[in-house]
Amino acid sequence: MENFEPTIIAFVCNWCTYTAADLAGTSRKKYPENVRLIKVMCTGMVDPKYVLKAFLQGADAVLVSGCHPGDCHYINGNYKARRRIKLLHSVLGNFGINKKRLRLTWIGASDGIEFAETIDAMVREIKAEGPLHTDLKQVI
Repeated sequence: MENFEPTIIAFVCNWCTYTAADLAGTSRKKYPENVRLIKVMCTGMVDPKYVLKAFLQGADAVLVSGCHPGDCHYINGNYKARRRIKLLHSVLGNFGINKKRLRLTWIGASDGIEFAETIDAMVREIKAEGPLHTDLKQVI
């Protein structure tokens, strides 16, 4: 398992976290290439079935990241995302998925370094967990 490189799907807010990822790149801040960014207009638009589908299609972990609470461009989208992630955390065990594999973070547009550090930490933690071995097709 020492050669294991996790696949992480990240649903990121267009206004904050995606901009932070862009800032990390333009600042030449290195972070692991394990993450695949999916830009959404707001984390409130991330339907729980998108998260489950990411796991179903082979993701080892999923990150949902957006504006800090109170700073959402769509007023309360990040609160909606927080409720959905809490619900998903309570359901993931039924699918044989450790809730550590789903993370919600708030990363502002000017936090490029924080974005890179978050990805780096998540990759290290998921490497330690190992690959996701579950047959979701039988459960879903």
